[in-house]
Amino acid sequence: MTSSARNKSTDIQSIAVVALGGGHGLARTLEATRLYASEITAVVSLGDDGGSSGTLREEYAVAPPGDIRRCLSALADHDSFLGQHLEHRVSDGSLDGHPVGNLLLAGLTLAADDFEAAVAEVADLVGAVGKIFPATKVPVTLVAESDQGTVSSQVAIDEAEGIHELRYLPPDPPVPSGVLNAISEADQVVLGPGSFFTSVLASASLPSVRRALGATEAQRVLVANISGSPDERLPVDVSSHIDAMAEHGLKIDVVLADSAQDVSQITDTHVVQADLADRHGLSHDRDRLAQALRQVYLSAR
Repeated sequence: MTSSARNKSTDIQSIAVVALGGGHGLARTLEATRLYASEITAVVSLGDDGGSSGTLREEYAVAPPGDIRRCLSALADHDSFLGQHLEHRVSDGSLDGHPVGNLLLAGLTLAADDFEAAVAEVADLVGAVGKIFPATKVPVTLVAESDQGTVSSQVAIDEAEGIHELRYLPPDPPVPSGVLNAISEADQVVLGPGSFFTSVLASASLPSVRRALGATEAQRVLVANISGSPDERLPVDVSSHIDAMAEHGLKIDVVLADSAQDVSQITDTHVVQADLADRHGLSHDRDRLAQALRQVYLSAR
């Protein structure tokens, strides 16, 4: 933690948390962090090129709004009418399949030519309890080396095996200053859960973000995916995820894993296990994740 963050966190109720990632995993982390954090900042990958987001990105050259929309829903005031309907999908006509939140973000971006401003405006409209930043100021294309050779796009990377290098086009995209400031002032940085390469690593290994994560004194926590999660096509290998982060220049202080997770191969990173799975065993339970993340932070103070 920085000196300002350290002074702030003497009160255990004052915890500044930055969460990085994308998709459903980041949204679940935000639902959990709002139960214990006093300040929340979401940093959301812009590599999505599938579904509604991919269509809007291709047709209108706007940043993919889907992962941002999920974060807005997770942090919206519970009484916000708009917040309650961001996830509603149009079910017919030319807009069939598009969520209301995607259309709103895309429309405001086209009107103002400023995606970051559009995100901030919708966050204000729904009474979001934290700040939400796109990880980059411009849409990025994810490129990776795999057992099948070079693959490009989030969809292709998610389907590939043996990913061992992730990079971006453009190679060093600009990052909002609010992202770097939040990481610098954070008490705890949470990475994951979610699709490891295309959400977690995609947001954390951006050159500017990677440097900020290396310099911060915040506690850096990797929330391991749960085996069987729809975010993981293959069985979760937490050890290989840690190795991949190291290969991309990222250091983790704590790995938070479900009690049923096999972490026997992890020897050089502090691992905390807790009952994190929901009753279906497919994703993280919000309340359990909140309790575990808070305890991980307090145990290190």
